[in-house]
Amino acid sequence: MSNNTMATAKALTFGTELEYTNISRERAAKAIHAVVGGAVRYTGGGYDAWTVTAPDGREWRAISDASLGSRATSAEVVTPILKWEDVETLQAVVRELRKAGAKATDATSQHVHIGVADFNARQIANLARIFYKQEELILKAVGTWEHRLNHYTRRTDRAFIERLEAAKPKTRETLNRAWFGYTNPNPAHYDSARYRALNLNNVWRIGTAEFRIFNGTTHAGEVKTNIILCLAIAALAKTARAASSKNQRPYTTASAKYDTRVFLLRLGMIGGEFKNTRMHLLKRLPGSAAWKNGRPEAW
Repeated sequence: MSNNTMATAKALTFGTELEYTNISRERAAKAIHAVVGGAVRYTGGGYDAWTVTAPDGREWRAISDASLGSRATSAEVVTPILKWEDVETLQAVVRELRKAGAKATDATSQHVHIGVADFNARQIANLARIFYKQEELILKAVGTWEHRLNHYTRRTDRAFIERLEAAKPKTRETLNRAWFGYTNPNPAHYDSARYRALNLNNVWRIGTAEFRIFNGTTHAGEVKTNIILCLAIAALAKTARAASSKNQRPYTTASAKYDTRVFLLRLGMIGGEFKNTRMHLLKRLPGSAAWKNGRPEAW
């Protein structure tokens, strides 16, 4: 299961949005350009964007975001659709942005979009169930700021889970009614249902599931870790025969690190390849990774 999950994860597409302060959009675009090459230009529009067109034709953008304060000293970096082999390039971009002065404050965040256009309704429902069941552990593992959980990154709506389990959707239409509580096949970009830790609005807009749980960071290893976590959860949802939302796992300080490690191993994050990923996802948690209730005194 685990090897199959990570093989599936590496075949998925993703994109990410990285919010920063202390850097203009022009300067952010030039930092991106220093890594990916191609052409950089001001494209304006409602987001006052700067666009970098890489030699492969994909566009990276630095746009404005009202939640970041001053337009002159903030930028949201939006990647094109990326693949597993693009992760190192993305990390190089993050390092260049930090070198150019980008800062991550408690007002910034990272959002990760996973391509789910080829997922069926059952697989997307699996994604919601898996995330909901492990939600408290995941939020603590990534350190989601509490003030964001109260507004832009609200926990999964229990009423949605109840509708999901009642409907057991086999079609996107049934899934849509479970998610919104009514039929909404063409949700608006800023539909308020989007402000969830796991946002499914974009399933019907652009074919992605969005994870909104990550704090802003200039650490390239954390950016990579966040993406791998989302890819792995989506891959497990795609490959699992079924998933359950029953008995949501509680967050317990005595066993938090152990419980999270077990979840990560289930996702396939095994061995040296994912050592740093596990480290980043366990570093904020109390307890022992090896012992569920701490190392026995007699050991």
